[in-house]
Amino acid sequence: MQFTTVALAAMSVAGALAQTAGTTVHVVKVGSANGSLTFAPNDIKVPAGDMVQFQFAPNNHTVTQSTFAKPCVPISQTSNVTGIYSGFMPVKAADTNTPTYTIMVNDTKPIWLYCSQGKHCQSGMTMVINVAATGNSTLAAYNTLAKAATANLAPGGVSGGVSGVNSSSSSSSSSSGTSNSGSSSGSSTSSSSSSSSSAAAAANTKNGTSFATAMRPRSVEAMSLGGLVALGFAVLF
Repeated sequence: MQFTTVALAAMSVAGALAQTAGTTVHVVKVGSANGSLTFAPNDIKVPAGDMVQFQFAPNNHTVTQSTFAKPCVPISQTSNVTGIYSGFMPVKAADTNTPTYTIMVNDTKPIWLYCSQGKHCQSGMTMVINVAATGNSTLAAYNTLAKAATANLAPGGVSGGVSGVNSSSSSSSSSSGTSNSGSSSGSSTSSSSSSSSSAAAAANTKNGTSFATAMRPRSVEAMSLGGLVALGFAVLF
């Protein structure tokens, strides 16, 4: 595992966003160049206050949150939690940019995730953030339940995080600071365009992730890998 930390560059960032400098960003690859239906890594520990950036490989995948008991079904359909949903991320093999989706983890409760494309969930494209150290709620048990699921469902709208793009230059050199601007997602919109801070904060408070601090002011939205590094985040690969 490579650990890269880049000091805050000579850029003026408003106080609330500057407070996030030094936050660790855990990178998860969604799918792979060879077509494998995987999250890599698929079982990670993320302290409260850290971020997870999902980077999408060629194909058309999602990051979708469920409960442990109901894999392949959005958590919003089985509880009053909005949940995490990246939307579908179609990527061509020839693409030079990597779509990303970044969430902030507010606590250490388990977050169960799957890909809601086709039968990807039933085929084992699942992962967990902060699985309990003891008990029967394991990733293996979650996969067993997923394999028996009769449907693989997606929510109605993107929620719970920030979408962005890693350019080929920022992907190859995390210290370049090169990035495209990302966009925050509200709980009820099917678009990845910016929503209001209050709507994003309300939705994300319900699903265990929050960008209320990280996304102020709204003019600063560089949430791709290069942008995160340029803002002083530590990035884990």
